Amino acid sequence: MSTTAAPILVTGATGMVGARICLDLLLQGRPVAGLRRSNSSMEILERTFANHRELLQRMRWKTGDVTDVTSVYEALEDVQEVYHAAGLVSFDPSDRDRLQLINEYGTANVVNMSLERGVKRFCHISSVAALGRTGDEPFVTETATWKNSSYNSSYAISKYGAEREVWRGVEEGLKAVIVNPTVILGPANWNSGSGLLFRAVWEGLKFYPVGTTGFVDIGDVSKLAITLMEKETFGERFIINAANISYFELFTTIAQALQRPAPSVKVSPSLAALAWRVERLRTLITGKAPVITRETAHTSSGSWSFDGGKVLRATGSSYRPIKDAVTEWSKVFLETGR
Repeated sequence: MSTTAAPILVTGATGMVGARICLDLLLQGRPVAGLRRSNSSMEILERTFANHRELLQRMRWKTGDVTDVTSVYEALEDVQEVYHAAGLVSFDPSDRDRLQLINEYGTANVVNMSLERGVKRFCHISSVAALGRTGDEPFVTETATWKNSSYNSSYAISKYGAEREVWRGVEEGLKAVIVNPTVILGPANWNSGSGLLFRAVWEGLKFYPVGTTGFVDIGDVSKLAITLMEKETFGERFIINAANISYFELFTTIAQALQRPAPSVKVSPSLAALAWRVERLRTLITGKAPVITRETAHTSSGSWSFDGGKVLRATGSSYRPIKDAVTEWSKVFLETGR
């Protein structure tokens, strides 16, 4: 563990992953500075620190935006370690340019300014989406190489571009590690991302897609990212995935935790294709953001399995069972999300 008194900078500190990394570092007694936009919501951060309010007072804040290279440079003054967790998650086709700006160009700014400032350790919070999907991978590992495919969303393309910037930084001397989590379960924004899964079940979701994918608890993502930095496993990437389970199994587990009926109507790929087209028409009429898009319909109909074993071998850790994670975050949803 580093003994420097210099703060560790966490970008995206008000998001679910960034907030949990801040908490876990502060619990270790580490000095932490968070980079946030001036208009960032503090809701997820406050929810994450609900049982550690005193630690939140120790946070140092730097106002800036990863798309603004000057503010990134200023935020990195006297910083020796960086956890780059800032990013946009969206599967709305209209967000394609924003995804590239924030995820790819924003990461380029953080990488470049980290090199300029002489940052000693760098952890990039990526996604398994950056590994690419072609529809014929039986089991995805860290050796996967990107291939253009209709299964790759605009979000996936932007995260792949972000990883390329980190790998470039490594070639230029940056000591960096990349982590690729699967779908992260935690105290999220209950109206977007994985948090929407809890809300949908609570509100009486009747349908479930036929697909399978990987899931992991937010605590594991933070714990493993921090451990990898401590062990200086630089120049590598690590998939973080606790279990590959079907959407039906996940929704059923959430329904049990929320004491709600489980979804019972299977959505075939053809029905999913119809659903996103109907949803697109609705958004054109109402101007509201789509709940289902072509990308989410396509992805949720596929079966994806990810090997999360490499990171366990490197760290000697274990994963929290998904059922335990669902139970905890369902309780938090009942307290804060309804």
